[in-house]
Amino acid sequence: MASRLLHRLRHALAGDGPGEAAASPEAEQFPESSELEDDDAEGLSSRLSGTLSFTSAEDDEDDEDEDDAEAGPDPLPLGDGTSGEDAERSPPPDGQRGSQLLARQLQDFWKKSRNTLTPQRLLFEVTSANVVKDPPSKYVLYTLAVIGPGPPDCQPAQISRRYSDFERLHRNLQRQFRGPMAAISFPRKRLRRNFTAETIARRSRAFEQFLGHLQAVPELRHAPDLQDFFVLPELRRAQSLTCTGLYREALALWATAWQLQAQLGTPSGPDRPLLTLAGLAVCHQELEDPGEARACCEKALHLLGDKSLHPLLAPFLEAHVRLSWRLGLDKRQSEARLQALQEAGLTPTPPPSLKELLIKEVLD
Repeated sequence: MASRLLHRLRHALAGDGPGEAAASPEAEQFPESSELEDDDAEGLSSRLSGTLSFTSAEDDEDDEDEDDAEAGPDPLPLGDGTSGEDAERSPPPDGQRGSQLLARQLQDFWKKSRNTLTPQRLLFEVTSANVVKDPPSKYVLYTLAVIGPGPPDCQPAQISRRYSDFERLHRNLQRQFRGPMAAISFPRKRLRRNFTAETIARRSRAFEQFLGHLQAVPELRHAPDLQDFFVLPELRRAQSLTCTGLYREALALWATAWQLQAQLGTPSGPDRPLLTLAGLAVCHQELEDPGEARACCEKALHLLGDKSLHPLLAPFLEAHVRLSWRLGLDKRQSEARLQALQEAGLTPTPPPSLKELLIKEVLD
């Protein structure tokens, strides 16, 4: 009996159980499916209670939503041959759940013993999920906290995404990374009951797992589509608000985008960190905070280094000179560098302002 149990556990850890293809290294790290068992959903509903908004029972009878207009395949937990709806209604037997839990515990111990230097990973938590009615459509907006390394009092960055945003990310990554994505599950589409507490709680947990799995695989963590998912919507909205003069609202979005880029650890585009700093500098300056604006310029100049041909170099130098003069601080180095660029014909006199460049920049 003991040898049979050990054999089963070895198969669970290796991911080569009956009827399954040989698992990739990524599959070893993620034995669980993104779909939840019923007992998990109950706990999640309690965890998210007070933050979720739900429609009435009458609305649930006809709740086809633009994010869920088509029914797709129903991913099952690995090693489970139950049909989709039956799997939702009937949790696995206690013995099966116990063996799955033991296998996961053993696998965690194996990973920790094999990898003594594990890189710090981001954590994701859906803190609220609200039903949004925007006639003629209706959808659920999930607010996601991105928790990274840092001091305990540092507030996590928060973004809001809907099901279609997660699905687009999943589809794009599947097309580009078939191997690594084969081990990562995604919550299925539904035709009905998209706005019940149980469905929203299940999806909230599934989205947390989905992003955690993506971030744990280096090849996926550095994918441009994943960077765009986290940063691009905030950058576009911040740019729009800045161009219309709503600087305080824009400042919060620029700050969130900057925090996300720092947490992700890889550039979300060749110039996006610089554009983010330009947006922060413009908003701080317009809100009469020249000290913070100058600090943003200094960060940008540090990132630019000796890139004398970069189109943002002269605007940042010009802003740094002007803000330093306003604050009574040393501006000679930036002033000399700007003058050298002008004499070499590398920038017009005067150079374009940071706000002008933000207005003209197309974020794609």
